Amino acid sequence: MHVRADAAIELTREQRVELERVARSRRTPQAVALRARIVLLTAAGLGPGQVGDQLGVSQPTVRKWRARYVEDGLAGLRSEPRPGRPRSLDDQRVADLLNQALQTRPAKQTHWSVRSFAAEANISKDMAHRLLRAASIAPHRSRSFKLSNDSAFVEKVRDITGLYLNPPDHALVLCVDEKSQIQALERTQPVLPMGMGYVEGITHDYVRHGTTTLFAALDVANGQVISRVRAQHRHQEFLDFLRQIDKQTPPELDLHLIVDNYVTHKHAKVKAWLARNPRVHLHFTPTYSSWLNQVERWFALITERAIRRNSFNSVRELKQQIELFVQRYNADASPFQWVATADSILQKIVRIAKRISATAH
Repeated sequence: MHVRADAAIELTREQRVELERVARSRRTPQAVALRARIVLLTAAGLGPGQVGDQLGVSQPTVRKWRARYVEDGLAGLRSEPRPGRPRSLDDQRVADLLNQALQTRPAKQTHWSVRSFAAEANISKDMAHRLLRAASIAPHRSRSFKLSNDSAFVEKVRDITGLYLNPPDHALVLCVDEKSQIQALERTQPVLPMGMGYVEGITHDYVRHGTTTLFAALDVANGQVISRVRAQHRHQEFLDFLRQIDKQTPPELDLHLIVDNYVTHKHAKVKAWLARNPRVHLHFTPTYSSWLNQVERWFALITERAIRRNSFNSVRELKQQIELFVQRYNADASPFQWVATADSILQKIVRIAKRISATAH
């Protein structure tokens, strides 16, 4: 390769192929890919002005990277180290600080903050922030979990995920549960409407007008919901809801109902009714595993969209709002997309169990 008087660059076939690969690769940093295109266009005979117009860069930039490539080849297109003072912490000191952040706690607090860790480690607040961020350590955050102690956990997980991913023929799969103690809360002052530059304002205090219970059965195939609002959630109300499901579904189809381990679901009268109605089959989630029941996600939706930020002056008004939401939801319902297999769930449980074992509990 050599430079001609008109500043064009002549490339060998290998050099051109290498530059084109760098320019096209998704893994190449955008700045390096741009510099490779500068060299390729220069080698095609375009002047600095033409290259600049085509790539949206200045002529000095074109000349700079053309010269860097002539001098150092492809390596010259990588960014050179920026000037500045050398690192104040060596690798061992960084490793010691990260271990301190992960394995220790402050004396009078439950977790480190950037300021408390910086003071304890005798480094600047900015340095502490950069270290924690670079290592993705977030002492101020936590995540709740609860492992099931169900002896049949594996079998139940495989049973329920099987219903989701490979439902039986000539049958409906319904996720059933009750959302109890829904409070009819009336805000003590009017809601301040949202405007340009500020969010909706809701008072923190309220008047309680009573509670109600929402029974729901989510059809995993089409996302539609069978619902009923009742004052209580005893086995009598659950039985009434089972009868409602039985009436509102095609009689020629089997019904596979996914439920949790609430005592009313296993009441003697419920079992007797199931014995008289053999097309209805209950599938119980493992203990502490309500997340396996898709209707819990729907309960979160109705809470977020129709209940939490609303104001009700009576339980009756709350019931009307719930029924209206269900009616509108069913008019445009779509199923939740369940993708987790039993094996992926069990592997995640194993990873959590290993982390617990590492804590010596």
